[in-house]
Amino acid sequence: MGPPVATGAEPVTPTVGKAMLNKYARAFFTRVLTPFAAFLIRRGVSPDTVTLLGTAGVVAGALVFYPMGEFFWGTVVITLFVFSDLVDGNMARQLGRSSRWGAFLDSTLDRVADGAIFGGFALWYAGHGNDNVLCAVSIFCLASGQVVSYTKARGESIGLPVAVNGLVERAERLVISLVAAGLAGLHKFGVPGIQYLLPVALWIVAVGSLVTLVQRVVTVRRESAEAEAAAAAQESENASQGSEAAK
Repeated sequence: MGPPVATGAEPVTPTVGKAMLNKYARAFFTRVLTPFAAFLIRRGVSPDTVTLLGTAGVVAGALVFYPMGEFFWGTVVITLFVFSDLVDGNMARQLGRSSRWGAFLDSTLDRVADGAIFGGFALWYAGHGNDNVLCAVSIFCLASGQVVSYTKARGESIGLPVAVNGLVERAERLVISLVAAGLAGLHKFGVPGIQYLLPVALWIVAVGSLVTLVQRVVTVRRESAEAEAAAAAQESENASQGSEAAK
């Protein structure tokens, strides 16, 4: 959530399919949300305020509803507040305020929101859900999601491109988990068997996150070796040129 500035949290080289989906979906929601964003600007609301409120809503929806097993209504609340990601970005564009601070705040609060969602699942399975295995899987999803994002940011901070599209990145983690949770919540409305979607989704996210983590670690190792080899070659060339000049 926040102004649309590239950060180190997730890859910035999406696949063609993702790029097309992102292009058309964002174009639609931009048209829908632009008047609302303009209204907030006229009322003196800042993009950062929308980012903070959006994160607070996601956290509340996840940690209030999910531990009670109210997956449908929890997902509805979370989905409504997730749209703040588009609103605050729209506001930032209208104000011309895209900034490093906005990108930092956005990325940081995204981690908070993700932690709350999987933390809510873990609390349910640790309590009334009564399933220690799925509680552990939820905690693994929470932790691995944070580490996957960290590997990208840390790799870029040491000057590496980390040019890899992971199997399950943040968007996939959220879509898979929230759609499954919302549908699983329909069990309380009498839909039989649908509650098993959430456990399946958590396992998919857990395995996918692990694969993505391995992909990024391998990529950073390869890029690091290539960068060091290039630096050594450059140093050798400089030394050779210096030796020639001294003759």
